[in-house]
This record gives sequence, structure tokens and C-alpha cells, in this order.
Amino acid sequence: MGDVNRTKVGGAGVSGIPGNQGVPGNPGTGAGAGAAGVNLPALRSHNAALVLDLLRTAGAAGISRLELAERTGLTPQAVSKITARLREDGLATEAGRRASTGGKPRTVLRLVPEAGHAVGLHLDRDELTVVLCDLTGAVVAERRAPLDLGAGADAVVDGAAGEVSALLGGVSPLGVGVALPGPLDHSSGVLHRVTGFPEWDGFALRDALAGRMGLPVVVDKDTNAAALGVAVGTGTGTGFSGGGSFAYLHLGTGLGAGLVLGGVVHRGTRTGAGEFGHQVIQLDGPLCECGNRGCIEVLCLDAVGRGTVDEAARVLGAGAANLVGLLDIDLVLLGGRTVAAHEEVFVRGVGAVLEERARREGGGAAVPVRVAPGGARGVSEGAAQLLLAPLFGRGEG
Repeated sequence: MGDVNRTKVGGAGVSGIPGNQGVPGNPGTGAGAGAAGVNLPALRSHNAALVLDLLRTAGAAGISRLELAERTGLTPQAVSKITARLREDGLATEAGRRASTGGKPRTVLRLVPEAGHAVGLHLDRDELTVVLCDLTGAVVAERRAPLDLGAGADAVVDGAAGEVSALLGGVSPLGVGVALPGPLDHSSGVLHRVTGFPEWDGFALRDALAGRMGLPVVVDKDTNAAALGVAVGTGTGTGFSGGGSFAYLHLGTGLGAGLVLGGVVHRGTRTGAGEFGHQVIQLDGPLCECGNRGCIEVLCLDAVGRGTVDEAARVLGAGAANLVGLLDIDLVLLGGRTVAAHEEVFVRGVGAVLEERARREGGGAAVPVRVAPGGARGVSEGAAQLLLAPLFGRGEG
């Protein structure tokens, strides 16, 4: 069994919160304040998501209805109706009054973080991490436990469901976001041939977990989940601004990438984008578990295993330089337990390769390299955002 770290949580579930899936005019991940609202009944959910997101970003200080109208482009009447409904549902509450330049003081509103929760579940090859997050994305409880991804589907599903149940302690969440190594089909929740675990190919993990836990489940790659967490603002201080583009490179028990292009997580037509670790950069290199030779993943992990972390950083830098050249991204973020154990070495090594590339091409300053926010919980917190972000018009779920 895992260890639990819990602070008090409460509040009703919020299954009635309107999301933005399939709604025209979705501002997309990272749009946030300033996205124009539309006064059409068919887009009521979209407008509510805009208001909710502004309440979320305003924090405890709150925001007035007039400011909500100005920032969304909605009429004051529309904002009043939306906020009245949010207050009735327990999602918003008064946060005091603010002095006005004329007339009576304005009432300000704030989000009620404890009005709803989402679970983020990270299934790594050898470890499970599960967090419970409130509506702001703040972690209110956490568990960790050993995991053998090769133990078979029944054992993994039962173990994961047991840890989630132990974490909840009676809280009724919106659902469970699950992140694990790919490749997989995000839209259907079906796994493909996870490197080193071919027996998972074709397994419908989303449906299996949903049936076992009785909760809505969304499944995505670990790298996409972590990238989503950064894109929606759960990780600050990265230098990333909404609407920009970055690559999140995750080096742990494997290697993968999460891509955010134009502020939105890029999954590709078949939701298979980001299989970064298995690009071949040495034709006669060592055999990788994927069947190819000279993949970035096997070269990095072999170098780390030999204790030559500087070499691993340079290899990772070569892959990062390929991404920069292909996608013209603004930022490279590094994460995963292997990076965490040697942060300075990897940031310096990857950065040196990108700086050399910039000097050769003469295109200005090199793309910056930083450690991703979130630390060991970055993937699990991002997994919770698979449920939370769409409620605020900030993700695709």
C-alpha cells in the first residue's frame, strides 16, 4: 500500500460544471483572459468557462462583475446570469467589496476551490503517484506506491484503483486523469505497444479503470499531461507565456516529449505525437527495446547507466536541437526522475548544444532550457488537469 499525505478536503462534486468540449470558439489551452465571449445560448457553456477561468486566475482577491464583462466581452447582464448560476452551484462566492470611482462599492467574486476535485494518476513503469487536486489545481492529498507495469492488466488496474480509493476518503471527484508512458490513443484510452511492455498493446485502459472505479477517466501520455500542466499555468516561473510553444522532455525510466504549439497540447491526428525517444540518431548504435538501434532513449539511458551523465545530456541536447529546428519552439523544459537527479548537468549540457546550433545558424539567441516545474508531481498534477482544464476553457480534456 502507498503512503498518504492529506489535508482536509470537502465540498460537493461538480459534475454540472459546463465544459467546452466541442463548442465553437474554444479559446484553447493558454488563451485565458481576454478571449471574447459570445452572447448565444448555444455557447453558454463556453461563456461560463471564460468566467470561471477569470475567477480562478483572480485568486482569493476576487474580481468584479464589471471586470468580468470587460475581459470577456460579455454584456453585464450575461455576466450577472452566469455568476448567479455559479454562486447557486457553490462554485463562486463573494470576496468582499472594492472601492469604486463612482457609485456604490463593487462586489467582487472568487472561485470556491473546494467546490470540486479531480484525481491525477501517474503510472510509471515501476511507481505509482496519485494526487487529489482542488479546482485551482492545488494538491490536497497524495499517495505513492511501487508499481510493476509488467505484472499484468488485472494487477495494475486493481492496484491503481485501490490507491485512488484510499486517497479519496469519501470525496466525490469529477473523475480521474491517468498519465503513463506511450504510445497510446488519447481519444479512445487504448494503449499501444508501450516500450518494454508489448503485452499492453490494444488494452482499453480507460474503460477498464472507469469500470473498476465507477468514475469518468481520461488517459493520456505522461509527457502530454506534464506539458498540459505547464500550459494551463499550474507551473509558474518557466518563462512560458500562454499562446507560445515549448517542448517538455521527460527522461526517467524512458524518454518522451510533450509538445505545446500555439498554446495547445499537440497530440496529432492519431494522438501519437511526441514519441521523441525513439528517433534514431546513431544507425549502428545499441539495440533499443523498441527494436531500432541508436534511439535517443537507449543512448541516454546507457550513458546514465555508465555514469557519464554529461554524455547523456549532450545526446538529449541533439534531440532537443532537432525539435527546435523542426518546430521553431520558444522553450525547452526538462523533467523526469533522471533529470531531477542531475538537474544542473542536463540544463547545462542541453543548453550548450542549443547554443552551438544558434551560433552556427546565426539566428539570434539560443532557445532557453529550464527544469520543468512540479518536480516529482509534475506528471500527476498535469493528469488532474486533463479533467480540470476543460472546465475553464483551457484544455481539450
